[in-house]
Amino acid sequence: MAHRLQTVLSPAQEIVVVDLRRTLPLDDLLAVTREFICPHVSRSGLGRCLRRHGAGNLNALKPQTPQPAHKAFKSYEPGYVHMDAKYLPQMQDESQRRYLFVAIDRPTRWVFVQLKVNKTAASARTFLRALHNACPIRITKLLTDNGKEDTDRLFASREREPSGNHEFDALCKELGIEHRLTQPRTPRTNGMVERFNGRIADVLKTHRFNNREDMEQTLLRYVTLYNHQLPQSA
Repeated sequence: MAHRLQTVLSPAQEIVVVDLRRTLPLDDLLAVTREFICPHVSRSGLGRCLRRHGAGNLNALKPQTPQPAHKAFKSYEPGYVHMDAKYLPQMQDESQRRYLFVAIDRPTRWVFVQLKVNKTAASARTFLRALHNACPIRITKLLTDNGKEDTDRLFASREREPSGNHEFDALCKELGIEHRLTQPRTPRTNGMVERFNGRIADVLKTHRFNNREDMEQTLLRYVTLYNHQLPQSA
């Protein structure tokens, strides 16, 4: 009973918090917990909860086998943006699954997202136009993978170079953005946006959504939290 008085978290919420602890430092975890799980939790109370569950030390929770270290990203001026689209789970009030289009600025880690009903070139163009209007800095370079929504580069048939006539390329040219492509079959080239997508996957796994609007608003709140409250290493 004494232990239960030290936290405002329910047993179920503690399980979620401890699971999130495996990937988040304490201050990041506190911000996420207050926003999505329990707004009344204190930093000291969260720390006591983690220690009770043996999760006080983040390094102790990491796998003991050596993992290949991520290579540091080359330093760039703000305006080098990575872009990708992530498949989202289908809600009960949806007739099909949607896509989360994600863009992240490499130097500053600023993130912009939109939900789309498909992953067509038209959706990619609409997202890029909105990204261009919302981005607080001038976008000079844009890195995407080789999806049909982004390029007509047909590396499967050994046609390695895009024609430049794809509608997404046309919009990049109109906006003065250099469109770069990842190397074929090398998803790690776009690793920065993949890492952010991993954070989105954690939110999806640890939150129960009532409907499509609930999921959309939760993801948008997380992006706001990420941009304005979670400290970045950049």
